[in-house]
Amino acid sequence: MSVEPPARDPDLDAAPARTLLERVALGAIALLVAALFGAIGIAAFAGGEVFLGVMGGIGALMTVWAAAGNLRRG
Repeated sequence: MSVEPPARDPDLDAAPARTLLERVALGAIALLVAALFGAIGIAAFAGGEVFLGVMGGIGALMTVWAAAGNLRRG
């Protein structure tokens, strides 16, 4: 019994790389969203909601990580 790999979409392979302007703009948007997550985390900690605060902090870190990957990858 052989298993065939899924078919690749040729349009995805031919997609052009993002320009530097696009990558910087997407990174800026991601940093804005990360700041909002951080604000939610800080507000939650101030209100005594530890779990929500930790989740807000994790969301901020993951968003910054995605922004850095977007800028680095090209």
